[in-house]
Amino acid sequence: MLKAKIAVLVSGGGTNLQALIDAQKSGVIKSGEISLVVSSNPEAYALTRAEENNIPAAIVSKKACKSQQEFEDKILKQLEENEIDFIVLAGFMSILSKTFIKKYENKIINVHPSLIPSFCGEGFYGLRVHEAALSYGVKVTGATVHYVNEIPDGGEIILQKPVKILQSDTPSSLQMRVMRHAEWIILPQATEMVAKKIMKSKRR
Repeated sequence: MLKAKIAVLVSGGGTNLQALIDAQKSGVIKSGEISLVVSSNPEAYALTRAEENNIPAAIVSKKACKSQQEFEDKILKQLEENEIDFIVLAGFMSILSKTFIKKYENKIINVHPSLIPSFCGEGFYGLRVHEAALSYGVKVTGATVHYVNEIPDGGEIILQKPVKILQSDTPSSLQMRVMRHAEWIILPQATEMVAKKIMKSKRR
């Protein structure tokens, strides 16, 4: 069976990448295949995860690039060489330009650790999201997988999953529960949905 070729863009530990790898092995993701991992950070543990699972990986260090355009051009070159159909941002710490997004319109998805439209947009990433949720006093948070457009966290929502906030929660404990009970579940599901859609349009 022909599968959509997926590139996963990462910057850190790669826990969401691991969730995608596990979902591919268990058959949750069956219409697509992780064909490339691109890291903006040469030290990212996600690269080790790729290596352990025999997934080709590339490093495009943002620090080593003179401009955003050079950085994106190098990523695009990797995507084109590997004939990538669609991109999953999994803890990728760079905002992509409108020009880049246009090239892969409706073919880039991202996971965000809150229920969009709460606690999202520029500046909301990592622990900051969970700190904001706790300081605001919301009783429910969660994760959202959405298409990427030129507005940070502004693209069409694909899936959401709520997570209850406990009185004992700290930003770190909440981050871990949102990952376990939401991100690692809906990111693979959304990846399969988009991969299936892409393969369907290719067959037309």
